Amino acid sequence: MFYPIANIEDAQTLAQAIVNTIVEPFLVLDENFRVLAANRSFYQTFRVDPQQTHGSLLYALGDGQWDIPALHQLLETIIPEKTAMDGFEVEHDFPDIGRRTMLLNARKVLYDHSSAATILLAFNDITARRAIEREKEELLGRTEDLLRQKEVLLREMEHRVANSLQIIASILLLKARSVTSEQTRQHLKDAHQRVLSVAEVQRHLHTTTGVEEIDVVSYLSKLCSSLAVSMVGEDQPIAVNVTAHGGRIDSQKAVSLGLIVTELVLNAIKYAFPIEKAKALIQVAYETDGGGWKLTVSDNGAGKPAGAPNAGLGTAIVEALVKQLDARMDIISDRHGTSVSVTRATFTSRIPRAA
Repeated sequence: MFYPIANIEDAQTLAQAIVNTIVEPFLVLDENFRVLAANRSFYQTFRVDPQQTHGSLLYALGDGQWDIPALHQLLETIIPEKTAMDGFEVEHDFPDIGRRTMLLNARKVLYDHSSAATILLAFNDITARRAIEREKEELLGRTEDLLRQKEVLLREMEHRVANSLQIIASILLLKARSVTSEQTRQHLKDAHQRVLSVAEVQRHLHTTTGVEEIDVVSYLSKLCSSLAVSMVGEDQPIAVNVTAHGGRIDSQKAVSLGLIVTELVLNAIKYAFPIEKAKALIQVAYETDGGGWKLTVSDNGAGKPAGAPNAGLGTAIVEALVKQLDARMDIISDRHGTSVSVTRATFTSRIPRAA
């Protein structure tokens, strides 16, 4: 139940009690911006004398510490138009307490039976909050600088690795030309080609956007296109097609997949078509299904001849990479060609082999 206040003195007492209850610094101003009331928090925060505050013009308080252009704008321009304003930010150097950032909330109170108006003004000190925000911004800036430096160093490392691989490949090729043993020469040429393959994987991996994740379609397409251009001869044209449904993969996985694809595609180019074949095709497919994935390299060549050795260096490299990926490898070879699939988890392929 509401109990009416008996007289004006009681109303003033109640009003002052309400003002003092407010935790934030708080002022009650008349329409001429003179202080009608202030709470204890205001006096404690801004260190002003209560006797010199009550009845004084706000702009004259504390030797003019509140004579702030932004405050003039709030009280004399914004409040007359809107009658209310929340979160009006003021930054100012105050005597005794130093530089502070304040959020001002203001209300203009109009009365039914009087032309007078009252302005309620609350202050929220957000100096510490703004300091933390600036520290975060500075930390973010330093972090971005470090990331840029890391990117520069990474690119420099990639450049040096690529140059080193090219030098090694050149040395192997020179050595292959100088030896007399045909078997040794072939081993050196194979080693030369594998070093170039590693360099090709490294180049395609890091010419894509970003380092942590790689777009699998773009990555495998560029890699296979480069292999086809450098390895397919004019006497036996071979198409190398890529079909990939996998979005993005992390860079570590991309390296392993790239090396596997390189070995299998090179092997197919070298051995799948011992005689000329029209519409010779090597198909590279990558599919995903939930957490599982499947990589397949197939050709429509002659298939593995009877009595051919089961494993070579290339097979050993692929098997090691498959084990590293915690996957399994399956090989099907018949008169329709050869298909090598590398599967992680249970997977049902939706892409047919090369035909």
